[in-house]
Amino acid sequence: MINFKIFTIFPELFPQILAKSITGEALNKNLWKLEIINIRDYGFDERKTVDDAPFGGGAGMVFRPDVLHHALDKNISKNLQKPKIIYPSPRGKVFNQKMAQNLAQESEINIICGRYEGIDQRIIDIFEVEEISIGDYVLSGGEIASYVLIDAILRNVKGVLGKEQSLDQESFGNAENDNYEFLLEYPHYTRPANFLEREVPQILLSGHHANIEKWRKEQAEIITQKNRPDLFEKYLLSKNKNI
Repeated sequence: MINFKIFTIFPELFPQILAKSITGEALNKNLWKLEIINIRDYGFDERKTVDDAPFGGGAGMVFRPDVLHHALDKNISKNLQKPKIIYPSPRGKVFNQKMAQNLAQESEINIICGRYEGIDQRIIDIFEVEEISIGDYVLSGGEIASYVLIDAILRNVKGVLGKEQSLDQESFGNAENDNYEFLLEYPHYTRPANFLEREVPQILLSGHHANIEKWRKEQAEIITQKNRPDLFEKYLLSKNKNI
């Protein structure tokens, strides 16, 4: 079971969407745990101030290192040799499926949700915080990014998905079956077979599983080449290595 600890100044934003659907059902089954730490509770003055102006000038405010250090020190499990601490940040490594799979093996993941101009660099250095970006854009805070991280990680935890094979042919593949690594997922169809004069591909109605699998792989290759040529190049390189 993974225990997620969220450090935020907006505790009311949790669990929100994480309490619904797949992640919500898994939470009710105790397949994962969520703890919310209000950073303001660790402010040292009467106003529970958490931020201050940046040294060197500039717009915005920065989370104070003394307040954040106090919050982390009081809540990170002491029995962990190297606690996993993540700070969602646009300057971090770009999050991907492999990272989600690896993080799913952790017993505790601490996520610092920044605001304003971010957090003091000394916190990142002292706690060896891992900065992770969910894309090349900027959000107003780390809370939304934490939803993305938690959802993607939990999908790789045993028992969270109704059918474990749901992972087998998803975009980017999975740890056990890398058949779709570097590929985007193929198209899906359901009833009715004829909708607005658009027919379901006949191959999907054939019942020939080998041909269906071949068609799906071909479609995944076409979609990846069209929408993510960068991924398709990695896919071709990986195929050549396996020849």
